[in-house]
Amino acid sequence: MIRKFILMTLIGLSTAVFAQTRELPDFTGLVEKEGPSVVNISTVQAPSMISNRDFQGMPNIPEDDPFFEFFRRHMQPYGGAPRDFESKSLGSGFIISSDGYILTNAHLVDAADEITVKLTDKREFRAKLIGADRKTDIALLKIEASGLPKVTQGDPGKLKVGEWVVAIGSPFGFENSVTAGIVSAKGRSLAQENFVPFIQTDVAINPGNSGGPLFNMNGEVVGINSQIYSRTGGFMGLSFAIPIDVATNISNQLIATGKVSRGRIGVLIQEVTKELAESFGLPKPDGALVASVQKGGPADKAGMEARDVILKFDGKPVTAAGDLPRIVGATKPGSKVPVQVWRNGATKEMTVTVDETPPDEKPVGRGGKRGKAPDTSNRIGLSLSELSTDQKKQLEVDNGLLVEDMVPGIASHAGVRPGDVILSINNQDVTTVEQFNQLLNKTGKGRNIALLVRRGDTATFITMKLNGNDSK
Repeated sequence: MIRKFILMTLIGLSTAVFAQTRELPDFTGLVEKEGPSVVNISTVQAPSMISNRDFQGMPNIPEDDPFFEFFRRHMQPYGGAPRDFESKSLGSGFIISSDGYILTNAHLVDAADEITVKLTDKREFRAKLIGADRKTDIALLKIEASGLPKVTQGDPGKLKVGEWVVAIGSPFGFENSVTAGIVSAKGRSLAQENFVPFIQTDVAINPGNSGGPLFNMNGEVVGINSQIYSRTGGFMGLSFAIPIDVATNISNQLIATGKVSRGRIGVLIQEVTKELAESFGLPKPDGALVASVQKGGPADKAGMEARDVILKFDGKPVTAAGDLPRIVGATKPGSKVPVQVWRNGATKEMTVTVDETPPDEKPVGRGGKRGKAPDTSNRIGLSLSELSTDQKKQLEVDNGLLVEDMVPGIASHAGVRPGDVILSINNQDVTTVEQFNQLLNKTGKGRNIALLVRRGDTATFITMKLNGNDSK
């Protein structure tokens, strides 16, 4: 009898301990306190001529559906005739000051004619766009109100992989929806997003969550939900948030000066692979490989050369190519900083005076300029256009061709994307579409070609082998 009693007691204790270890965190207090600081954002863009309306795999959904804006942003365009339409987007944001400053994503609002902010108490306000920075996808809004609930900002540097985080937003227009998950990774680099060390989570993020806050368990905002990775258009467990310290730096500059000041040194870079490291005599594949140096730019004046590998910038290690744009961009223009490079099997020290990155051009259709009309697709499936003077100035290049559009083929399979700028083919600089096609057509079947491609603030070589029917 005593044995039975002891056994039952042990079983009870084990069950209690097991149940305690499986207990999930309670988010109710956090949501109740912080929910009112999250807002719903809707925008309207007046009818205008918008090209590339048709998208590969685009489902047949109405344009006022929040999912339409998500697909328009994330699906790959493949052509289509221009047409008039009124664009509406739906997203999220959060209040950072009681007098009405609001943070959200730039892609939601930077081309909008009207921005409406809706609070949880159902009040609606017409918002003013203070400024937007497309390089970090941060926008700052202002509404005329006072005594508003505001978020508390946390320190993303203290986040640990595996800890719980919570998102509040308006997925598909369902206001103040709450989802939770864990931090999957920190400091992620994404293609064409060179200035943000993203926080990766498995929090469910869907269309309409963009611009909303990511909270830690202390109820502090640590990030702004911005992107997802998906092969279907729906959530697949890979969500990315902009660290709040990056967003705060941008918002402070926008409040103070109405613009964002960012450093530059005038180089195009690419990743150092294992094979490249071995060829340069590097002990391991670290650093950023300089693909080209802008003539007369800060790096050129400091003596930097193509094929140098930047290992440290201002004392900060450059482990991967994606680290350099973030470090340089955060450096105050005019600063003189030490740079360590690897050249001819040894390290070399130099000093670079950081210049200021030119401001973004206005979006096309809102005062921006395009190059010449795109040519029809060539044998590798690319429709190219020649860069305008303004585009060359913004990109800081003397030559190049813009990839306006493409069809599935050898170039798309190799990794070329719309928006890329092709600087050279087989080490020959290209200036006109005709010149590019002539050089391409001279390359025989079964031969390799190498394109030097500019993407954002980085450059990389993309190779591909030509066959008899290359665009297929």
